[in-house]
Amino acid sequence: MDFPEFLNYRQYPWLIILLTGIIGLIISAVLINLIKITAARKQWQAVRAIRENLTSVLYFFIPMILITTIVKSYSLAYKEYEWLFAISKTLMIALTTWLMVRIVVVIEKILIDKLDFDTPDNNQARRMFTKIKFVKRMVIIMIITIGVSILLLSFESVRSYGVGILTSAGIASVIIGFAAQKSLANLMAGIQIAFTQPIKIDDVVIVEGEWGRIEEINLTYVVVNIWDLRRIVLPITYFIETPFQNWTRNESALIGSAFFHLNYHTPVDRLREKLKEILDQTPLWDGKSWALQVTDTQEQLMVVRALMSARNSSETFDLRCIVREKMIEFIAQEYPEALPTTRIEGK
Repeated sequence: MDFPEFLNYRQYPWLIILLTGIIGLIISAVLINLIKITAARKQWQAVRAIRENLTSVLYFFIPMILITTIVKSYSLAYKEYEWLFAISKTLMIALTTWLMVRIVVVIEKILIDKLDFDTPDNNQARRMFTKIKFVKRMVIIMIITIGVSILLLSFESVRSYGVGILTSAGIASVIIGFAAQKSLANLMAGIQIAFTQPIKIDDVVIVEGEWGRIEEINLTYVVVNIWDLRRIVLPITYFIETPFQNWTRNESALIGSAFFHLNYHTPVDRLREKLKEILDQTPLWDGKSWALQVTDTQEQLMVVRALMSARNSSETFDLRCIVREKMIEFIAQEYPEALPTTRIEGK
């Protein structure tokens, strides 16, 4: 089969490549505008995610497909254009890798948009969010690794060099294995956490004596957002090897407590009635459990503990504060003699 006539003009290769690129840009612009119009008129999460994450790469990917096809044809007919095809092929592999990464991001956004974080008990949504985030990172690493491998294997000189490195890796591979042992342990711990989930995004935990929330779970480390906006960055193996408290491991609901140090003249039954009254008046209480008990006695005081349940950690904290404020106000107004006092006796 003869080579196409319109490509036989050696004096016009750059003109044909330029025209091909322009045609590719026109096709890309039409396709991207169709995506934007569809996303504006239809409430489709998938189309909106494609518009936000794929339009930039499509501007380059479609023209490069056409250019690579033309350059491949030139390289078959004229050997002097093989270097141009090598460059085009390299760019094509890079753009394909970029496109695959963006497709993974689009899938991630579509899946996350289906999760409902606004429910009081969003434990299942946070489980899925943690898995999706971790799997996305792993898939992106695999895509980039495969892309780089295909790029290296596409060139004979680099391929033979790579084979030489692999066949002579012996002692070097052992040294690298020992050096990377900690990183590999972190990676395996990350995989274990993603699927067994001792922690999830937004879990309430106590680590290193600090109360906070899981803000990020990365491949090798975890970021905990402390209540005063500080961040603790811990290796991911910490949550496999070190005991820690997870307050929202199985569900988002928590039981909060408020302690009061009162003297022995305090009418506990009346305080119990007042606690129930306060809880009934606030939407923060989930209506499941409450209690008021004397949990300790000291020389001059007794310790009264109020318990109340709420839907999640944020509401639990706010509910505890409200109970403290209302109970102290009630005691101060109705039973001021119940408040702690210091006695000084003179001789």
